Amino acid sequence: MTNLSKDLREFLNEHFTINAISLDKFQKSNDGTIKSRFQLHDAHMIESVLIPVPYDKRFTVCVSSQVGCSLTCKFCATGQMKRMRNLDPGEIYDQVVRVNQQSMETFGHPLTNIVYMGMGEPLLAYKSVMDSVALITGDHGLNMSPKRITISTAGIAKMITKLADDGVKFNLALSLHAADDVKRNEIMPINETNTLDVLMDSIEYFYQKTRNRISYEYIAFKNFNDSIEDAKNLAKLCKRFPVKVNIIEYNPIEGVEFVKSKEDAVDEFASYLRNQDIMVTIRRSRGKDIDAACGQLANKD
Repeated sequence: MTNLSKDLREFLNEHFTINAISLDKFQKSNDGTIKSRFQLHDAHMIESVLIPVPYDKRFTVCVSSQVGCSLTCKFCATGQMKRMRNLDPGEIYDQVVRVNQQSMETFGHPLTNIVYMGMGEPLLAYKSVMDSVALITGDHGLNMSPKRITISTAGIAKMITKLADDGVKFNLALSLHAADDVKRNEIMPINETNTLDVLMDSIEYFYQKTRNRISYEYIAFKNFNDSIEDAKNLAKLCKRFPVKVNIIEYNPIEGVEFVKSKEDAVDEFASYLRNQDIMVTIRRSRGKDIDAACGQLANKD
């Protein structure tokens, strides 16, 4: 920046740093999904995913909020990694900027949606996530509507309550995956200290305070959580306040014994919920051939 004086440039160099992320690896799936591995200033790696749905003019980026994760969910590749640190707001923001560039270059369309569903638990990186949302939605940033942003959590009740008290405008997604405490404890250790009763109270509080959209993410595992009895338990949770259920195809992960549910079992499960007037979407996996699908982000070469 030669339009600045030499003294000022030296001052800025001495007192400020810009820790930009850099593209380390780029993979494109057969279905158009793009996974990017970014290197951070301290040599750590994170992954972001661009999920294009051109016919619907929907281009979503899935961003990471931590290097690794501390929650050890049994079905998630990221959960098998050690949590190294939280990302700073600029590193989250930069993922959005870089993937938006990819979307423009590849599809000729900017991003339409942002989901915090990549590596890490967003509510355990609370300040960074909130600051990054402020950057993304601010006039001085990307000026994106918070209604196009969804923060996903494995279920940290006190932080969901804090979101409500902070009056956030974005949407909330709960990675539920089981509708009773016994099964959820088995696959998600966080449930032992954030039981479904406590969690539902916090989410109901969030809804009452914000009226923001809430969705439950539910990965269907064969002979584990895909029975009609499981659907009945889930329906009970859905009756307390308006909620949408996304049933997600399980993506195989090395060293994990879970198997995805059969399509007819998922269809029956979804039909039961719909008959209870619950909004349900069955989501087929995108990008699983490049380990970019739900639960597969683990910085694999």
